[in-house]
Amino acid sequence: MLTLKQINEETDRVIAGLEKKHFKGAKEAIENVQAIDRQRREAQQALDANKQEANQLAKQIGMLMKNGQKEEAEATKAKVAALKEAAKELQAQQDQAEKDLVTALCQIPNIPYDNVPEGSAAEDNRVVKSSLKECDENDTVGNWTAIPENAEAKLPHWELAKKYNLIDFDLGVKITGAGFPVYTGKGAQLQRALINFFLAEANKAGYTEIMPPTVVNAASGYGTGQLPDKEGQMYHCELDDFYLIPTAEVPVTNIYRDVILDEKELPIKNCAYTQCFRREAGSYGKDVRGLNRLHEFSKIEIVRIDTPEHSQESHKEMLAHVEGLLQKLELPYRILLLCGGDQSFTSAICYDFEVYSEAQGRWLEVSSVSNFDTYQANRLKCRYRKADSKKPELCHTLNGSALALPRIVATLLENNQTAEGIRVPKALVPYLGYDIID
Repeated sequence: MLTLKQINEETDRVIAGLEKKHFKGAKEAIENVQAIDRQRREAQQALDANKQEANQLAKQIGMLMKNGQKEEAEATKAKVAALKEAAKELQAQQDQAEKDLVTALCQIPNIPYDNVPEGSAAEDNRVVKSSLKECDENDTVGNWTAIPENAEAKLPHWELAKKYNLIDFDLGVKITGAGFPVYTGKGAQLQRALINFFLAEANKAGYTEIMPPTVVNAASGYGTGQLPDKEGQMYHCELDDFYLIPTAEVPVTNIYRDVILDEKELPIKNCAYTQCFRREAGSYGKDVRGLNRLHEFSKIEIVRIDTPEHSQESHKEMLAHVEGLLQKLELPYRILLLCGGDQSFTSAICYDFEVYSEAQGRWLEVSSVSNFDTYQANRLKCRYRKADSKKPELCHTLNGSALALPRIVATLLENNQTAEGIRVPKALVPYLGYDIID
């Protein structure tokens, strides 16, 4: 969440940032936070004054009794008792203001960086790089025309999956429901090969592998910003008040909740393979057919904890890592800088990676790589201490998909189909042991 220092010292910038993110009622929300903060501080000041007066009077009681001024002593005792009762009410006011302040802050999204483009929807996202052509600052999704020609008819991945016995969507419906496919034979092997390839590449890049739980408590969901913003998209185990994770970002980043790190430990680089679960309520139609949108899927996540001074460099390194994976998989891709209105609730800046599906004739998102600035760290109380300072400061947190498997599998099948079978990219051959799926 935003810090009170940001809100009070950079009020106009914060409001402008929220408006760039198309957050309705930005000014009113900030004014409400400031009003609650004033109430909290006024209650604290009154409580401090109350306690100071009560302490001073308490000291007088012994002296009055010693001097035989019993009536005055009893009257002073009554004043102290009255002050203590008033203190209870002031403490209750302060506690309520604290709760109201946190609630109000949690309803306000992060503000975007200055270089995030204006825009309200996906069409306004800027295409900053592509494997297909040179891009300029005027390229947006809305005016993008460089789509590769499809010289021959291509089968979509759900038909290829059936043809080569790779994925059984109907069996998934039988066992669980729509959005829970069953991978079989070489389809399961392809999943495992991709997981091992992505983890091996992350290891080469210096990421420490984590195997976290796939179920988290509410505090963890709150810490990374999924709660309360995306509560409806998460599977909730009501009896235990646990949540199935939507991404490994949640458990891995929460490793550093309520932790003060030493500056020399940063940047911390973690990666994790997990199953991920998203309800995707209201999703239907051709855009969710096959592997395009699932309720359960495999993903490798990379997470960094860094200093404010170095986090932008970390973000660049993460973007280069994801791009390198797509290049090694020989997939046509483009990189989008998301506009303010299409950013997530918690991100300060986000780049999406999309790969082109030849059979479907459209681009599919396979990764988002975000810098959250101090927004998550403030919720997590994730801090670090500089060598020359006793006071800890908030870290920056970053994360990205490297990569999510479903749409990678879809485009690998669709883009590599031949008369002999589905060609396996060279980078995956060592992990599969064969170069054609037939």
